[in-house]
Amino acid sequence: MMRNILFSAILLTVLVSCKEKKSSDDKIILDSSGNINNVSVVLDNELWDGSIGETIRNVLAAPIYGLPQDEPMFTISQIPPSVFSDFVTKNRTILKIEIKKEAGIDILNNVYAQPQKVIVVSGKTRQEIIDIINSNAPKIVETFRKEELAERLRQMNKSPHTYKSIQEKLGLTIQFPSAYRIAKSSDNFFWIRKDITTGTTNLMLFTVPFNDIKRNDSLANQIIKIRDSVAKQHIRGRQDGEMNANGEKIESYMTTEKAYAPFVKETIINNKPTIETKGLWDLKQDFMGGPFINYAIEDKINKRWVIVEGFAFAPSVEKRDYMLELEAIIRTVKID
Repeated sequence: MMRNILFSAILLTVLVSCKEKKSSDDKIILDSSGNINNVSVVLDNELWDGSIGETIRNVLAAPIYGLPQDEPMFTISQIPPSVFSDFVTKNRTILKIEIKKEAGIDILNNVYAQPQKVIVVSGKTRQEIIDIINSNAPKIVETFRKEELAERLRQMNKSPHTYKSIQEKLGLTIQFPSAYRIAKSSDNFFWIRKDITTGTTNLMLFTVPFNDIKRNDSLANQIIKIRDSVAKQHIRGRQDGEMNANGEKIESYMTTEKAYAPFVKETIINNKPTIETKGLWDLKQDFMGGPFINYAIEDKINKRWVIVEGFAFAPSVEKRDYMLELEAIIRTVKID
């Protein structure tokens, strides 16, 4: 009996000891922080002011195509390694430069906080680091962009919309916050918008027959022709239908800015081939305009294209983060 009691006591001591050790070794990961599209770059001041810093700025602060004014892809905050500790390590996106180490690039998750992406670039010389950054520039940018898109979506999902009519009429679902409202709808069209401090952010959703878009040399023109036709019908200006000083009826509607060549590329949404188009829009007979991002999603099963476009009207302020929000929303599309 005494032997059993002694054995149980020893076993209990061992278990408690193991539990305490496990608790002391566990690392508590706090929530990440930081503004959208803000990257922390951990690098010595001397290197930041030199060729390595210039290379980083060329990659991360390159201007975004499709905005009326030049805006950088990311806002960069440089942090010397000596002060990179405590709350400073909690930024959501971090680029660390480590010199005099084996050359390479590592993409790490949730190192100091969560969610978090930490990209570590190392090299034995400055030129080695520069070469690694340049050769991996698309990967670095895309890694940080995906993290920011996901973060913006996480923020918006805290107050999701409850509309059922979009799925009922268009056969698709799309996530956006309840701050957006349906401004106009029909059997095959939705205009959804949100008021912001200086204007509005907007979404258009509609479908066209599969044969309306063909992948050939005129692809950009086809997309623009379709969006302009639908916008002319549904997105009308404030003075549309009124009479001007000459007694003529004003016709005001949204159209593509012809002086700015649209950017077109292929991407994937909902596991379906998608045509992405970026450009500028303006309002005929009115002083309104801004950027748009248009996605034509190939829906072969239903013999159609699903068109989802985001456009912003935000005069006198930067529009980068508004467009990121619209892109995050559009990328949630799920076709029935």
